[in-house]
Amino acid sequence: MNNLKTLLMLVFLTAGTVNLYAHALWIETSSSGKKGQPHEVKVFYGEYAAKELEETGKWYSDVKDFALWLTVPGKEKVKLNTTAGTNFYSASFTPEQDGVYLLTVSHEAKDLGGTTKYEFSSVAVVAVGRSNAIDHLSIPNSINVAANEAKNYKVNSPVQLKAVLNGRPVANKPVSVSSPEGWSKEFITDAHGGISFIPLWPGTYVLELSSFEKTNGEHNGQKFTAVWQGATSSIGVTR
Repeated sequence: MNNLKTLLMLVFLTAGTVNLYAHALWIETSSSGKKGQPHEVKVFYGEYAAKELEETGKWYSDVKDFALWLTVPGKEKVKLNTTAGTNFYSASFTPEQDGVYLLTVSHEAKDLGGTTKYEFSSVAVVAVGRSNAIDHLSIPNSINVAANEAKNYKVNSPVQLKAVLNGRPVANKPVSVSSPEGWSKEFITDAHGGISFIPLWPGTYVLELSSFEKTNGEHNGQKFTAVWQGATSSIGVTR
């Protein structure tokens, strides 16, 4: 069994592993919750695959001033209070009904990187009650990537994802999947914005989608010539 697992790992890695060390912001939380019980959430910034979690005082520009929003089933979204830790911000909420809860961040950095404007987005989906399909078009972020179901996934079972940009599934776009083992593999979305992968180890996987567009404009009194948007989500995998 160990030899088989090693072979699967080698096949997975040699099929197209890439080292993607661009900083990103991502939300980590359990994909399932229970009514009446506090649900913990953490927001990180850094390079997940490299296991580099930036200390909150060193986050780029004003990224630490992000707003974390909770969309409750059938209700308007509300802003959650966050508390700074050493290398993350934490928050919590208590579900009061069954359904799919969305946690979202979308933050344009105050400062440009050269002449590029940077926007950091993330989404996490929590199912309360039974597992639920995710309506990707209901996610308020203009760019997002997320699993097709809100649930805890299992090792060696396929995970289906979808990437969306400006309200439409985005085809032929690279999406990176970073594993808890410290590597990233790049997948290309199909005509419906979908990809599929099989997790080989338990732990948290971070998904990342980005968009880069040459365009001119002004942001906080600074002229830019390009816009970069980065979107993440995370899923939990168990044995």
